[in-house]
Amino acid sequence: MNLKNEFLKVDKYFSPRVIGEVNDQFIKAAKIKGQEIPWHNHESEDELFYIVEGSLLMEIENQENFVMQKGDLYVVKKGINHRVSSKEECLIMLIESKTTEHTGKVKSQITKSIDEQKY
Repeated sequence: MNLKNEFLKVDKYFSPRVIGEVNDQFIKAAKIKGQEIPWHNHESEDELFYIVEGSLLMEIENQENFVMQKGDLYVVKKGINHRVSSKEECLIMLIESKTTEHTGKVKSQITKSIDEQKY
């Protein structure tokens, strides 16, 4: 698998695509542009973000915001409210438990079910 080729198959922003599996974890590719992710958390699962291209604003509730750049990796711990955005297109790889809901218990226009992420 070529990771950059997998991003060519992602045709919508804020719509992760499952590209692989490791044990009980999904590996996902996502494109981010704009500010459409609502504040949310994942009650029982950590979420790994790896920046493949571009930069990503990471907002963590009650912490100082920070910008992730190409090559940066960050793990949002379970139960922590967060949201992400990017002024320009940003390509991210996510590693999440297979049970992780896209936007936690928060439902919005961009929320995708696990089945919708396996296209």
